[in-house]
Amino acid sequence: MAIDLTKCGRVKLRKFRKLRAKNVYHRLLVKLYKFLARRTTSKFNKCVLKRLLNSRVNRTPVSLSKLSKYVQRKSVQDQVAKGDDIIFAIVGTVTNDTRIIDVPEMKVCALKFTEKARERIVAAKGKCITFDQLAINRPKGENVVLLRGTRDREAKKHFGKAPGLPDSNTKPYVRSKGRKFERARGRRRSRGYKA
Repeated sequence: MAIDLTKCGRVKLRKFRKLRAKNVYHRLLVKLYKFLARRTTSKFNKCVLKRLLNSRVNRTPVSLSKLSKYVQRKSVQDQVAKGDDIIFAIVGTVTNDTRIIDVPEMKVCALKFTEKARERIVAAKGKCITFDQLAINRPKGENVVLLRGTRDREAKKHFGKAPGLPDSNTKPYVRSKGRKFERARGRRRSRGYKA
């Protein structure tokens, strides 16, 4: 805990992660992993809890192509050869990737799956499970590989104040930077803002 001395006196800063999701299923998962983090010695449960409390922007999606790269890694293949049943866990969404043709067989646990991603995993004789099923099968996270998507992604550049507004650094969705494209800013409300 830090103490902020720039304000008048000693003001303690308490920055706790607070769950703002209204999704009942998500809230129950947080309760479950709070219990597991408290009652087991496993770091896996603490890590999953921390990621469940992340905001939606920080629960980045993972594509099937990224997942298949991890499945084909030598270390993972060695564990599979030994007879270990490995599950890949993602605290976020698993999305489809049309660039990948063959999806390898894999067991995946995630908060969400897009329809196509689930369809393709099941078609490849894989399995899609939820975090409550994972908590029952592997309460300490043994033989579970925890993955997450990149946080530095293009989509984040478009978040924030509308592009063109005063003090906005948001990147606009424009086809090109010519005279005809998004140049009427500050003239009327329908174009961002009125100066």
